[in-house]
Amino acid sequence: MALAEGVRAMTSTDTHKFSILIIEDEAGPRDALKMILRPFYDLYTADNAHTAMRLLRELKIDLVTLDLKLPDRQGVDLLQDIKLEREDAEVIIITGYGSLKSAMDGIRYGAAAYLLKPFNVTELISLINQTLEKKQRLDRLRALLKTPLLHWGTESEAAESWRLLSDEYCSVAQTRRGGHIRLDEYSEFAPVLSDLLEAKSRALFNHCCRVSCYAVLLGEHLDLPAGERRALAIGAFLHDIGRVGIDEQATTRPGGLGYQTRDLLQRHPEIGARMVLPLRLPAEVGQIISYHHEQYDGSGYPYGLQGDGIPRLARIVGIAQAFDHLAMEHPALHSPQAFEEAAEQIRRLGGSRFDPSLAELFARVIADTKASIPALVTSPRSTALPKS
Repeated sequence: MALAEGVRAMTSTDTHKFSILIIEDEAGPRDALKMILRPFYDLYTADNAHTAMRLLRELKIDLVTLDLKLPDRQGVDLLQDIKLEREDAEVIIITGYGSLKSAMDGIRYGAAAYLLKPFNVTELISLINQTLEKKQRLDRLRALLKTPLLHWGTESEAAESWRLLSDEYCSVAQTRRGGHIRLDEYSEFAPVLSDLLEAKSRALFNHCCRVSCYAVLLGEHLDLPAGERRALAIGAFLHDIGRVGIDEQATTRPGGLGYQTRDLLQRHPEIGARMVLPLRLPAEVGQIISYHHEQYDGSGYPYGLQGDGIPRLARIVGIAQAFDHLAMEHPALHSPQAFEEAAEQIRRLGGSRFDPSLAELFARVIADTKASIPALVTSPRSTALPKS
C-alpha cells in the first residue's frame, strides 16, 4: 500500500503522467505488466521491434520495459536502436533468459536496470519508481548543462556553477538538508557528481565506474595507505569529469576531429581539475584528474610530464583507463580473453606509455583475476561514487 501511494505521489506531482512502452512478444507476460502498471502510468505495448520503434518515434516515451527475445530483433540490438532513437528514454530489461553476458551488454548499451522473470511485483514497481525519479534528476541536469549558465574557467566560476548544479539537483532529489548541499562536505556532494557524469553520458559514467574498479584492484596490491586508497577510488571515478565542461557535439560531426576539436578534448584534464577545486577533495584527486593522460616517456598531455614526475596515483589511473578502452574494443567483449589480451598490451607498453613496474604488476593482477572481472565491474558497488 505504501509503495503504491509513493508511486501515485510521484506521478501526481509531475506536469505529465509518465509514459511506459512495454515491449514483449508473449501475450501473457505483456498483459500481466499492463495490469500491474496501468493504475500509475500511460501504457503502450509492442510485440515486435518494428512496432516498438514506430511508437518511440511518434510518442513521448519515458521508460521502456524490454524483453530480450523478440521475433524480428534480438533484445540487445533493439536496445541499441532505442538509445540511438531516444537517448532520454530509460530502458529496463525484463527477461527469462538472463546471463552475465546479457546483463553486461545491457549495461554497456545503456539499460538502466535488469530484472529476471519471474519477478516480484513490488520489486518491479519499486525499480520503475527509482528509475523514473533518477530520470527526472538527469533530465534537469542535462538541461542545465546545455545552458550558458555554467562556467569553469576560474575557481570562483566553478564554485558558482557547482552551486547552481546543487540547487537544481536539490529541487528534484529527496536529499535536501537545510535547503543546500555544502560544497565542503564531499559525502553530501557525491550524488551530484555521480549523476552529473551520468547526465553527460551513460557510457562515460560506466567507463568511470569500471576505471575506478580497475584502479582500486591495482591499488590493493601496492599496500597504499588508507588515505591514498580513498583518493585513488574517488580520483579514478572522476578522472574524466572535465568532459562535463566541454561541448562535445563537435566530436560527432562527420569528417573526423579537426585540430581545434582535438585540442579542446585534450584540455579535459585541466578543465576537470579546475572544476573540482571548490569541492575541497584530497589533493591527490586533483592530481589524478590533471595527469591521467600523461605518459611515462613524456609524450602524453596536457603537460608532457614523464617518469616519476607523474604522481603515482595518476600513473595507476592512466593504466586503468587505457585498459578499459582496450578491453571494451576487443572482439571477444567481456570474455577473460579480452581482459587478458588488453592487459598484455598494457604490459608491452610499459616503459613507453606506462610505468613499467606498474604495467607488469597490473598484467599479473588481471591474469589472476580475469575470470571474476565481469562480475566485479557489474556489481552494485561498481556503479556508485566511493564514499568518504
